[in-house]
Amino acid sequence: MTFVFMKYNKTLLAVFLVLGCAVSPVKAEGEDEYQEGFLTAYLNNAIEKAMSNDEDKDEPLRYGRNITNYVSAPQFGGFIIGKYSYSSKDGADENGFECRMVRMYVSGTILRDFKYRVQLELKNPAMRDYTLEWVRFKEFQVKLGQFKRCFTYDNPLNPWDVGLGSYSQIGQRMTALTLDDPSGEVGQNGRDLGFQLQGDLFPVGKDKRRLIRYQAAIFNGNGQNKKDNNKQKDWMGNIQIQPVKDLYIGLFGWTGTFTGSNDVSVRRNRWALSSIYEHKDWSFRAEYAHHSGRNVNDFDTETQSWKEAASGRADGWYALVGVPFTSWLKVYCCYDVFRKDATWGSMKSIYSICPNFQLHRNLKFQLQYNYVNDRTSTDQNYHELWAQAYVRF
Repeated sequence: MTFVFMKYNKTLLAVFLVLGCAVSPVKAEGEDEYQEGFLTAYLNNAIEKAMSNDEDKDEPLRYGRNITNYVSAPQFGGFIIGKYSYSSKDGADENGFECRMVRMYVSGTILRDFKYRVQLELKNPAMRDYTLEWVRFKEFQVKLGQFKRCFTYDNPLNPWDVGLGSYSQIGQRMTALTLDDPSGEVGQNGRDLGFQLQGDLFPVGKDKRRLIRYQAAIFNGNGQNKKDNNKQKDWMGNIQIQPVKDLYIGLFGWTGTFTGSNDVSVRRNRWALSSIYEHKDWSFRAEYAHHSGRNVNDFDTETQSWKEAASGRADGWYALVGVPFTSWLKVYCCYDVFRKDATWGSMKSIYSICPNFQLHRNLKFQLQYNYVNDRTSTDQNYHELWAQAYVRF
């Protein structure tokens, strides 16, 4: 096999933003965390040795344009995901081998409190992430650049951590991750350019877990590697509660305006109710997301009118569980639904089972079977079989 890396209430969103501004570094759960591979580990070790010195790491920080200390060794990494897919759907033309991803990334810190990350896609060369974060306090952090939209738990996950060979349908569509979103934005990796506040609040219990996590962000609303094309911004926020260790229950909100290539602008208002649990190799995720707002492609520029059939709504949900059988075998099962018009007649359901064989920290294989019921297709019921290989280098 070819290896390849494989109308909601604005007041509620305002509450998110106020909480975000109310409030020592925090790791946002599910963020696309980078890890080194077996080759880049040698590079990272060599760089770290070359940069090592006897400097007292606890001495007070000094600032100035000539200061060269207080910089961590950069951490490089990369991965490849390769895929073979088969579909019994009439007219399916995607059967065969393909390259999903080839990624390279680097991260590090400056002056201890500033964290940078850069990630590139090499398959079809493009910039994916470039961020600078101030991470001095757990309760309040600042992030700017291009990064995953903070909507749903699914979208920010690293492909290695999804558990399946693709993201959920609401992850793919509600954030324009891999498919067009309900407002007509073309799928572009779920990323946007913007500014985000985030943090973990209120340590409780014997384990000192953080009871509340929040994120509040403002984005261009036009997707990755693009300037804003209207005078509006997209506002997003979420509040997450951790009632017991490793269990998060979150409420997500998004309001904004999208302008298509036809210069038509539409409102998009979205919310999601989600939960995620990752503990001792057991995994559980369940999310429901709802969208209201028209699709720019439903506007007829000749008649200057909207298609009557368009409902202006969409929704979806999924439930996923991952069960560890051995240290190297974990099986995921998922029920995944998306309704592009928020009606039963527009529903696409996917039932999946996916064993993950992780034989090494940097080597994983997946086999996935999907049974698909798509009420919008002429061939409504069909089967899919995927095989994927993941390699960190």
